[in-house]
Amino acid sequence: MQLASVIKDTKTDKIFKFFNYVFLTLAMGVVLYPLIYIVSASISDPATVNSGEMWLLPKGVTFEGYKIIFDNPDIWKGYLNTIFYTVLGTVINLAVTIPAAYALSRRDFAGRGLLMGMFVLTMFFSGGLIPTYLVVKNLGLIDTVWSMVLPNAAAVWNIIVARVFFQTSIPKELEEAAIIDGCSNFKMFAKIILPLSMPIIAVMALFYGVGHWNGYFNALIYLSDKALYPLQLVLREILVLQEMSSNSTEISSSLAEAMNSKQQLAAVIKYGVMIVSTLPIIIIYPFLQRFFVKGVMIGSLKG
Repeated sequence: MQLASVIKDTKTDKIFKFFNYVFLTLAMGVVLYPLIYIVSASISDPATVNSGEMWLLPKGVTFEGYKIIFDNPDIWKGYLNTIFYTVLGTVINLAVTIPAAYALSRRDFAGRGLLMGMFVLTMFFSGGLIPTYLVVKNLGLIDTVWSMVLPNAAAVWNIIVARVFFQTSIPKELEEAAIIDGCSNFKMFAKIILPLSMPIIAVMALFYGVGHWNGYFNALIYLSDKALYPLQLVLREILVLQEMSSNSTEISSSLAEAMNSKQQLAAVIKYGVMIVSTLPIIIIYPFLQRFFVKGVMIGSLKG
């Protein structure tokens, strides 16, 4: 026989819960409304969007905006470039960050304090944009794929988070047992440490991957060949050109009606561009969420 003990909420508890529910409902509305509006605006009749008739759910459903976006060959080329930069850049980031963090977490690594201090120093002081550009130029990386992945090969903050993970989550006794069994440092890192580090590796991959996917500044500075443009820079050019055409006042009266129609469609295209650029990350995130939460909690809060 099971005895169920029920603890009744006091009046204060009920008031607290009520305000909690109200606050969380308002917070959910604040977060969801822009997302729903963007999706609805991207498939609504441009006239209803510009007039303000469409304020939540789509009206006059049309996919003309998406048709124009995906009929543009530069969009597809930008997608392929961004996928390539994201995959290659993330692999390079992990290949630099994870070994560096593990080495700095080893107590028997001589000079790790000095090296860590030098790494942290770069978080407060940097050479600046012009010296960085000159370095990239002198290395012959301008207008190459490598200008998109090498200048940001590692982030110091991510190295610190991964280092804390290794210090707090990998038992030292395991490393000592491996050394006693004759395991070399490289073999121990590959066979023991990496398999136990999947949560932090997934977190680092997500951090770096999102950064590469959303990145456009390096492309803006280092690339002039449009064939190498990532998706974000292609979309930026589309939006800038549409903004310039919509702000242009030097149009004849015979073209006024056509330009007005194009301006209305441009507004819908903007919302479609937002969906196109963020949808892949939104799709991938749920598969990495459990690793993300676990890795961040272990890597940044323990110790």
